[in-house]
Amino acid sequence: MIADEVNTLSNSTTTKHAHHHHESPKDFVAAVEHASEERGLRLTPLRKEVLELIAAAGKPVKAYDLLDHLRERHGNAAPPTVYRALDFLLEHGFIHKLESINAFVSCHHPAEAHQVPFLICDVCSSAQEVCDERVAELIEAQAKTFGFRPQAQTLEVHGVCKQCRKA
Repeated sequence: MIADEVNTLSNSTTTKHAHHHHESPKDFVAAVEHASEERGLRLTPLRKEVLELIAAAGKPVKAYDLLDHLRERHGNAAPPTVYRALDFLLEHGFIHKLESINAFVSCHHPAEAHQVPFLICDVCSSAQEVCDERVAELIEAQAKTFGFRPQAQTLEVHGVCKQCRKA
């Protein structure tokens, strides 16, 4: 079964890089601040606030939900403001965009550039980042055999998570 293969990939010790997963939103934001500082990036107060909202959500969050939260705090927040912050966070790999549900999640390892697949629960809307670079490498290798040069990868697998299956 595919889920068993994904679990095998995720639990395997043959991945090339170990990833540090940040347990709390506060730790995640601190890691992004550190990565921004190391790269000479400007994490403005608004960008940081959008990042904090995404991290605190614990599941994918839509841009207009972020806008609603910002308006509660600032009143005059506008869509372009949120989208500029999201663009910055995406561009630098601090968050991921889940295309199939048009929502954003924090990245498990924001200090590394990478492309990862996601498992998205259609019941509770949770999203699990599959942290095994072999999945992306396999897609790259298959593309190469067809003479195709990928520019980006988006792999989102929809289904039902373990918790929702138990319910």
